[in-house]
Amino acid sequence: MKIRILSSDDVRNALPMQEAIAGMKLAFSRLSSGQVEMPLRSRVPVTEQDGVLLTMPAALPEDGELAVKLVSVFGKNPARGLPLIHAAVIALDINTGQIKALMDGEVLTAVRTGAAVGSATDVLAPEDASTVAIIGSSKLARSQLEAVCNVRNIEQAWVFSPNPEHAQTCAEEMSGIGPIPDDVQAVSSSEAAVNNADIVCTATTSTTPVIVFENLKQGVHVNAVGSFKPEMQEIDAETIINALVVADSRESVLAEAGDLVIPINQGLITPDHIHAEIGEVINGTKTGRSSAEQLTFFKSCGVAVQDAVSAGIVMKNSERENLGTIANL
Repeated sequence: MKIRILSSDDVRNALPMQEAIAGMKLAFSRLSSGQVEMPLRSRVPVTEQDGVLLTMPAALPEDGELAVKLVSVFGKNPARGLPLIHAAVIALDINTGQIKALMDGEVLTAVRTGAAVGSATDVLAPEDASTVAIIGSSKLARSQLEAVCNVRNIEQAWVFSPNPEHAQTCAEEMSGIGPIPDDVQAVSSSEAAVNNADIVCTATTSTTPVIVFENLKQGVHVNAVGSFKPEMQEIDAETIINALVVADSRESVLAEAGDLVIPINQGLITPDHIHAEIGEVINGTKTGRSSAEQLTFFKSCGVAVQDAVSAGIVMKNSERENLGTIANL
């Protein structure tokens, strides 16, 4: 059996952000209209390493996509000089189940996570949004900045990280790349980042809020992708209470997202506080932003349908461009 092996560079070249954003809109649309076979991701904890192994399969029969992602998130890795996340994606033939490709999952995850934020921002953020705050400096944070700048005419961006050197490096390296403005500045606090931001993006593993309601601008759109465990909380409860809350998947965020699980457990909101899935807004079955003053909030834990659609885009483009290497299994 011949399979295509795709490196991180191959995946980056085969998954441009604009195409990925369009792909995420399709993925979320299919998910919310019941056209996806996708269980909740399974978890294998590796407690002594502050780690978890996630398995994420999904099938889109009508689109001919079948894939599974293996991703490890090991909290002690950054101190070792290693990436927090390692991942690989296997694409399979929807008709035969044969493996078609093995591809780097770290770049795919970063791009599709940013693209999900791009798709939600395009649907929910004010049309005239021109400023963005990025909380975090990781690959996921950078990908969100790129995605937001693909769907709005961003003129200024602020980056905050608890590690000032990381924030400064992120700001310097991202300034002026593609649609990202030259004016990207590292700032010394979350408050300084978000005060004047029309769009806020978070990508941290924090268990205490990095965003508080009183610092947010009226009419802001907030994207949060960092919290993927019930004990993680990037966004304070007051922000959630006052927001129009939209999720990638109700089932996923109610099981995994501390940003919502914690205020629910505290009795501050109910599960019905989730207004819609982003796919429902895309499909027109639920409303999105209703006024310029409204606070909108998109919560994504990441779902396997994103990986399957992204893998399909990578396969199409890599076959056309003859990327990767062909190996015999």
